[in-house]
Amino acid sequence: MPDTPAVPDFVRDCIDLAQPCLGSRVLAVSDEFFAAAERMLNPQPAVFIEGKYDDHGKWMDGWETRRRRDGGEDWAIIALGRPGVIRGFDIDTSHFTGNYPPALSIDACYSDADPDIDGDWQPLLPIHALGPDRHHFVAVDSERVWTHLRLRLHPDGGIARLRVYGELAIDWSGRDDTLFDLAALENGGRAIAWNDAHFGHPANLLKPGRGINMGDGWETRRRREPGNDWCLIALGHAGIIEEIEVDTAFFKGNFPAACSLQAARVEQAERTALITQSMFWPELLPRQTLEADAVACFRELADLGAVTHVRFNIFPDGGVSRLRVRGRPA
Repeated sequence: MPDTPAVPDFVRDCIDLAQPCLGSRVLAVSDEFFAAAERMLNPQPAVFIEGKYDDHGKWMDGWETRRRRDGGEDWAIIALGRPGVIRGFDIDTSHFTGNYPPALSIDACYSDADPDIDGDWQPLLPIHALGPDRHHFVAVDSERVWTHLRLRLHPDGGIARLRVYGELAIDWSGRDDTLFDLAALENGGRAIAWNDAHFGHPANLLKPGRGINMGDGWETRRRREPGNDWCLIALGHAGIIEEIEVDTAFFKGNFPAACSLQAARVEQAERTALITQSMFWPELLPRQTLEADAVACFRELADLGAVTHVRFNIFPDGGVSRLRVRGRPA
């Protein structure tokens, strides 16, 4: 099993800017003989399949180059789905034991067009030593906004996953007359706390489009004690909420019986304190009955003014595919 060190704050507080659902993609690569570079961006954890081979050798879940015999280094250029400030990386070598790179470095640039290997790259992560079969969490100290990354392997090898944690750079000026999904991932929304995510992470609630299956949503275990399940969402921008949409796509025998939302404007609060405070936030949407595999839209909401966070309650447990919190930026 991969060695997983303590998860730093930037993983919990930021979003992965390299998610394919945001539009991130691999633009160019020096070599991907054993495994395609696109696999690095897969949002699912890397897997190892014993005995699986293809025409090039052992199938690996990540990006893997051939063994270099002529010096030099391998590289890949990645376009982030949205411009953003990068706070840290998770460089994951899970299942790469004798074939991981001894070191890696990352350069970045801001460009309206896709750059090539000789573009205006700026060093973001100096050469960093890597080990086998583990997560490498590395913080970044930079306030600049970036659009592209260049990974360089020293000299070759395999990377299972690359996570690029940061904050989206969104210009909200002049948008106060337009209705936006303020909780959407592409608008900077983040799931910041939850009581249970046994079958599916609450961050899935904020992804673009409708869910693709029952695994593409937030689902809790079966509750065997009193109470209800919940998650906290930080909106991408403070706003006045006018519409709530709850989509239970694919959840047929396990959808929640009902839901409600609470909301508040919070300038700054420590995570544990925020969880406690949220229990007493006023109701934005009182308890509403939900149906299986259906979209429910609610427009009769309490007038709470501009809010920054919502608490999504489900009764008593179950699964929800998407949550839309539409409002006007304040």
